[in-house]
Amino acid sequence: MKFRNNFPVRGHHLFLVVVALTFTVLVLWAWENPFLTASQSVQAWYRNSYAGFVVGSTKSSVLPNTVRENVEKTYSNSSIKEEIIQDDANSEITPTDSAFQIVLERSKSNQNTCSYGNGGWVLDNSRPLYSGFGCKRWLSAMWSCRLTQRTDFSYEKYRWVPKDCELPAFERSAFLKRMQDKTIAFIGDSLGRQQFQSLMCMVTGGEERPEVQDVGKEYGLVKAKGAIRPDGWAYRFSNTNTTILYYWSSSLSDLLPLNTSDPATDVAMHLDRPPAFLRKFLHLFDVLVLNTGHHWNRGKMRQNRWVMYTDGVRSELGNLKEIGIAKNFTVHSIVKWLNSQLPSHPRLKVFFRTLSPRHFRNGEWNSGGSCDNTRPLSGGSKVEQNGSSDTVVENAVRGTQVKILDITALSYLRDEAHKSNYSIKGTSSGSDCLHWCLPGIPDTWNEILIAQI
Repeated sequence: MKFRNNFPVRGHHLFLVVVALTFTVLVLWAWENPFLTASQSVQAWYRNSYAGFVVGSTKSSVLPNTVRENVEKTYSNSSIKEEIIQDDANSEITPTDSAFQIVLERSKSNQNTCSYGNGGWVLDNSRPLYSGFGCKRWLSAMWSCRLTQRTDFSYEKYRWVPKDCELPAFERSAFLKRMQDKTIAFIGDSLGRQQFQSLMCMVTGGEERPEVQDVGKEYGLVKAKGAIRPDGWAYRFSNTNTTILYYWSSSLSDLLPLNTSDPATDVAMHLDRPPAFLRKFLHLFDVLVLNTGHHWNRGKMRQNRWVMYTDGVRSELGNLKEIGIAKNFTVHSIVKWLNSQLPSHPRLKVFFRTLSPRHFRNGEWNSGGSCDNTRPLSGGSKVEQNGSSDTVVENAVRGTQVKILDITALSYLRDEAHKSNYSIKGTSSGSDCLHWCLPGIPDTWNEILIAQI
């Protein structure tokens, strides 16, 4: 009789255990699912995702001591947290130097998949891949440091060697053969433009090539009346029908003037819409490389008269912290859209390049900041870490078919390779510690890209 009385009780206990396990699995799934927030309203997404973002450098002398101390405490547990540490009108949303140092000290990943971002820089006297005096047709003179008064070019002589995988030596004819009848598109800001120019110089060997045709008109890339430059460039290697193009989209959001008849009109910045250029020409691309990050600041917003829109209506976002949240929302939004398009474009490979690090010291670009070090690898030569230093891009692509092009940590070690304060005329209005000398670091980005294609 006791057995018959206890059996329902045990069955009830078993039922409770099953319910508890099911609930736990659902909670863990919701926690790990990067797209769960897509079902929320945009405003709820803003409130619940990404509490804050780093602006500028923790080593900058313009930061109050109390702020610097708080930031150091934030990073003391070796976790990658981001905080708003200043409200500078022209500061970019960028991981701090302290954050990068912590990331570089992480232990090596135990995953079996290759991480091209783990490895080290080694001296290679066969570098660079092209002449800094040449490539005049595709390389902007302001980034060709061989044309400036700079005298030290040791930064050109280093090659990136991944720790657990092979990075094949670049060979232009083999690359063009692989890319026969294919189109490679770079869409992003001026760092994306540098990567585009780097690839053009690599593939041509930095020499004039009569078989390279300007096909910008096919993509509407022509210089508008009164413009400094076109919105992009497109070139085709006629021997292999390989097209390489670049389109300027610093925010990766759709920009539409609110009043087309007024030159001074505000511009609707649709955070949840990909650029019209991308939507129009996506079906023509075989390789797509995106980047954004350094234009998400109050100064650029005011300068460009950008007004943020979501769901077709003006957003309530306004302060610097919310600009950071909007940037991250946009990154997630465009990755989600591209992932939804990939089944219809089976030959397309999409890469999101991580943030290119800045190296301003003792101030910002407009407050005396500089990067005058010329000694290579003064901060170390190796990267061993779990995950990417750019957690925004890493989180956005997780669980999608969009691949990460992880260049942040390895580029952070190369503070001597920036354009710095060198210029062609020998006079300088300030230091450029954002853009790189070419030949230079963007060549390595392309080598890693080619290995991943």
